[in-house]
Amino acid sequence: MEYRHRVVLLAGPSGSGKSYIAQRTGLPVLCLDDFYKDGDDPTLPRRDGLVDWDSPESWDAGTAVETIARLAHEGKAEVPVYAIGADRRVATRPFEVTGSPLFIAEGIFAAEIVEECRRRGLLAGAYALRRPRGATFVRRLARDLAEQRKAPKVLIRRGVALLRAEPAVLRRQTGLGAEAARAREILSRVAGMVAGHPRQ
Repeated sequence: MEYRHRVVLLAGPSGSGKSYIAQRTGLPVLCLDDFYKDGDDPTLPRRDGLVDWDSPESWDAGTAVETIARLAHEGKAEVPVYAIGADRRVATRPFEVTGSPLFIAEGIFAAEIVEECRRRGLLAGAYALRRPRGATFVRRLARDLAEQRKAPKVLIRRGVALLRAEPAVLRRQTGLGAEAARAREILSRVAGMVAGHPRQ
């Protein structure tokens, strides 16, 4: 099937600046973090008795792909609004990509759907944002504290664990088909894609 709109998937470690880079492209941005499962979902993965929110199994990949497909075909869709502090979807909102041949879908689990989006002809490109680990740790902690996502002790402990796991996260994302790239490279490549697609 030939779609009117195609997606650029943007992955990368938590706190690496995916949302910021996505916004800088000037394209419509779909936040894939809104597709986390609700905290009482029985299929959520657990580690030491607690929900493992860093596992791809905590995320609803199927609904994310179907939403991307609907946007690619129709140019609009209802998307969830997820409250991380409450561990659940709290609303839905209308999202449109009409007028733009490309849109960004960004989130830590974006690489999990690279192959399926490619198979269905939805994919324009896929990147994993690469930054110095120390900068990512500081950015993530400042964001999570400002948004009061969890208790400060939990955020610090999780931040240290994510700092250690970051190389493995990038290896997984590139293994799933996302190309590791720095912010300037991603912005340059997306700008080139946009230039090659006339506005609708």
